[in-house]
Amino acid sequence: MKTLVATLLLALLAGCATPPSGPQYDHTYTAKGQASRARFLVLHYTVGDRASSLTTLTQQEVSAHYLVTDDPVPHIYNLVDEKNAAWHAGNSSWKNFTQLNNSSIGIEIVNPGWKDTPNGRVYTPFAQSQIDALIPLVRDIVTRHHIAPENVLGHSDIAPLRKQDPGPMFPWRQLAAAGLVAWPDANRVAALTPIFQVQLPDVAWYQKKLATWGYGLVQSGNLDEQTRTVLSAFQMKYRPANIDGVPDLETAVLLEALTNPRGALPQPFPAPAPHYQYQPVQPQPQYQPAQPGQPGQPQPQYQPGQPQAPATQPQPQPAPATPPLPTTPPAAAPGSPTAVPATPPVPVQQ
Repeated sequence: MKTLVATLLLALLAGCATPPSGPQYDHTYTAKGQASRARFLVLHYTVGDRASSLTTLTQQEVSAHYLVTDDPVPHIYNLVDEKNAAWHAGNSSWKNFTQLNNSSIGIEIVNPGWKDTPNGRVYTPFAQSQIDALIPLVRDIVTRHHIAPENVLGHSDIAPLRKQDPGPMFPWRQLAAAGLVAWPDANRVAALTPIFQVQLPDVAWYQKKLATWGYGLVQSGNLDEQTRTVLSAFQMKYRPANIDGVPDLETAVLLEALTNPRGALPQPFPAPAPHYQYQPVQPQPQYQPAQPGQPGQPQPQYQPGQPQAPATQPQPQPAPATPPLPTTPPAAAPGSPTAVPATPPVPVQQ
């Protein structure tokens, strides 16, 4: 009897239960054609200590998916779920993508950044313990989201005109050694160096290569401020010993090795054409034979470098009909004048 009552009571309660609200989803099937929204991984420094970094990234509008602290044993905070966009990239671009908050995962690393000194700007190095904690985190993210090594970037890559982080002290080469970042092949660099030693390319070539690799800049053809800033951002990552933004030999070789890693080696660049000043040629008067009743035209003027004709030519005398009578020998003729060498032409000053 008790069993029957209990069964009836359960049936009554089931009938009174509130049905689930909202649409119901069937997860039986999964589409093959899909990919992660995250195409890029962007690294930053916080310009602060642990406490201030946490405050900034949790209580202000700026945020990141992860924060790596500078503790002796670094702690990794997951501040934003990877399925959501964090506000870390700002106005940014890489290749054909813009506003990378929507297509990237951001990692902030506790680091003071830089300070200006009488000897120039000084950047703070990263503790090796931070890099040791960072590398497994990066590997896990890029593996799950299938992020290519050339899309593991710094904030200075995606916003070079306004950001410098993670700066020239960040050890990109260690991440490259772990297979996480694209890096120029050493053998390719060695093969390219003598080619570019013959003649460096012009500024337009550097701008085109920077854009090919992914940087956003105006193709002005001039070594303007934005070009030098983007060159400096590139050098921060691949040649941090010198980040002066000058389009030099090493920068050209690194750009070519990255953008053309396996293709045919380029031919040496031709030397730029010299810029000559235009020198108009003065017309020389031409000799015209005298016409009856008109004076003759002037003779051509003497041109430097050409042998000058003597002022007068001796006229041949007709042979006398009979031998002349002996006369007193004439006085000795003075010696022939010394020949004056032709004046060499004066070179045109360039």
